[in-house]
Amino acid sequence: MKKWVQIATILLLIFNGIGAIYGGWNLIVHPDGSSIKLSSDLLNTTPFQNYLVPGIILFVCNGLFSMFVIVAILSKSKYSPHLNIAQGMILCGWLVIQMLLIRTVYFLHAVMGFTGLALIYLGWRAIIRPKS
Repeated sequence: MKKWVQIATILLLIFNGIGAIYGGWNLIVHPDGSSIKLSSDLLNTTPFQNYLVPGIILFVCNGLFSMFVIVAILSKSKYSPHLNIAQGMILCGWLVIQMLLIRTVYFLHAVMGFTGLALIYLGWRAIIRPKS
C-alpha cells in the first residue's frame, strides 16, 4: 500500500472509529441520548424505544471495527484493503439506514458519507495498485 494511501486511510479510520466509539458508548451508557444531546423524538419513526441498540451497533460496527482495520493495516495484513472497503460500506450502509429511519439528513451525514466513500476508494486503490 502506498504510504500516502495508508496514512489517509488510517486517519479516516481514526476519525470514524473514535467518533463511533465515543457516540456509541454514550448511547449505551445513556440510552435516552441526553449525554450527546440527541432528542428522543428522532426515534419516533424507528423501531427503537431508546438509543441502546443503535449505540451498540455504532460502537461495534463502526468504532471497534475501524480500530481492527487499523491494526490489520499496520500489521500489513493482505486482507487490509478488503477490510477497509468493508468498513466504508458498513459506514455508508449505517448512514443510509439511519437517514431512512429518522427521515432527516444532517450535515454530519454528508461528512461521514464522504468518509465512507473515501474509505471504499482508498481500499480499492490499494487493491489495484498494491505497491506502486
